[in-house]
Amino acid sequence: MRTVKEVSKITGVSVRTLHHYDAIGLLEPTKVTEAGYRMYDDTALSRLQNILLFRELQFPLKEIKIILDSPDLDPSEVIARQIELLELQYKHIGELITFAREIQKKGVRTMNFDVFDKQEIEKYKAEVLEKWGDTSAYQEYIQKETDGGEDRCGRIVNELMTMFSELGRVKHLTPDSDEVQKKISALQKFITDHYYVCTTEILRGLGEMYVCDERFKKNIDRSGGNGTAEFVSQAISVYCSH
Repeated sequence: MRTVKEVSKITGVSVRTLHHYDAIGLLEPTKVTEAGYRMYDDTALSRLQNILLFRELQFPLKEIKIILDSPDLDPSEVIARQIELLELQYKHIGELITFAREIQKKGVRTMNFDVFDKQEIEKYKAEVLEKWGDTSAYQEYIQKETDGGEDRCGRIVNELMTMFSELGRVKHLTPDSDEVQKKISALQKFITDHYYVCTTEILRGLGEMYVCDERFKKNIDRSGGNGTAEFVSQAISVYCSH
């Protein structure tokens, strides 16, 4: 058994990220001691290795969870699929390097947009999901992704940013105030209605991500003003502890 700090040290994955993986149910510790320390065995480390490989292949966390939680998962086939995807990416990067060298040699007027085509990779990733994604969670995710198309996605993102903007306007209140907590409850419902079932643990993980992921932090602060991401994270922590 290894502690979360030991796992972080040998894998290069931050403790905060491991906590987030636990919060969203992607990588739960093998056990938690009476003192509250997370402990991981070799099976958990093997799952983490799969997570990291899929992350290198640019799979979203929610899709990785769907794949690894599939009852039909075959570990030997998973690694075979990962190798094939890595080989496709290796081929793609090689073509990009060759193209860049051609530009270097012939000048910037060289035109060839075919090298940017990643359809083969995306098609293969879709096949992986289709094979192991026959779950209610995946079907729910696909349904909400496809309903309404791009216009719907843009509208939903704008509505989400508006919610962060409204939270930014109440930063003068304490995170545990009734008004703030009602807005956090509405945020949780919004995520469930438009993305996936946002359990308390998932919401807690999102709260951590809002401050540890610079992209989220920047966008939330842009919507609600400086300090909004930190304030929302604190408010979510209070909400989830009740």
